Amino acid sequence: SRSPTPMKLRDAPSACPSLWRCLPCPPAELRLDLVLSSGQSFRWWESSPGAWTGVLGGRVWTLRQDGDQLWYTVYGQEDELEEEEERDGCAAKTAKLDGAETDRILRDYFQLDVGLSALYRTWGAADPLFRKVASEFPGVRVLRQDPVECLFSFICTSNNHISRITAMIERLCQAFGRRLCCLDARPFHAFPSLSALSGADAEARLRALGFGYRAKFVSGSARAIAEGLGAEGMCQLRTAPYAEARRVLCALPGVGAKVADCVCLLALDKAEAVPVDTHVWHIARQRYGVALGGKSLTPRAYQEIGDFFRGLWGPRAGWAQAV
Repeated sequence: SRSPTPMKLRDAPSACPSLWRCLPCPPAELRLDLVLSSGQSFRWWESSPGAWTGVLGGRVWTLRQDGDQLWYTVYGQEDELEEEEERDGCAAKTAKLDGAETDRILRDYFQLDVGLSALYRTWGAADPLFRKVASEFPGVRVLRQDPVECLFSFICTSNNHISRITAMIERLCQAFGRRLCCLDARPFHAFPSLSALSGADAEARLRALGFGYRAKFVSGSARAIAEGLGAEGMCQLRTAPYAEARRVLCALPGVGAKVADCVCLLALDKAEAVPVDTHVWHIARQRYGVALGGKSLTPRAYQEIGDFFRGLWGPRAGWAQAV
């Protein structure tokens, strides 16, 4: 199918889009601009007004919304890349996906089986403050990301801000990840494998890329996972209880309660996980009157704030916190 208002795609020598496809998805259920720029994932950029290009599942996608439709195209499928791969080596072959499979990938990534409008009504009924702000931020839903990519992305978030984190993740993928394709002379890379990040020289290379003290956490966690759970074991944490998944993550180098909760929420299907930073702590104290002693966010205060919001918002408290 073709979009009625397709974005203008500049022809790139080493990647071609498939046909545009669409999924029914009203803005009340998903707002791409709010979700993809909010710090849940760091692999998307607004490639033209209203169009978002990024890497998902080892492929490059462009997404856009038009009314109640979510339109998308996927670059670099096998039949489009074989000739280009021989010519300039820029693109990597990937198994060709049919439309049903790409639909499934997007539905899973955006968790479109979860009815967001009904959740907004439930949260608004329970919380007047939520009801007050919700109309300004419709369609904010939680992504379902690859656990390994999510973990290493959020290890990079400590004492950092979104634009700098995004640049760090881009450098990480360029240095350690498999090249997928080029669009407008911009190369796109898959997220690095555990083996790539756990190599003997990984920490030194990461420091050279500007990761600072986070370099030892990335390489150390990669080694710990590679020698322990493995990538498959990380995915299996989706079926473990929230407390167990959190405990396993907090045992990794550089992973504290907040990073663990981000991974639990955004990759491990723990919708009750409420990541608490100093901003959330201040909101809990100032807006909700949560009485917590001390002048810092202690582990006890962290737990009490999460429990408060879980009691207020229910089993998908982490989704409400995202709004």
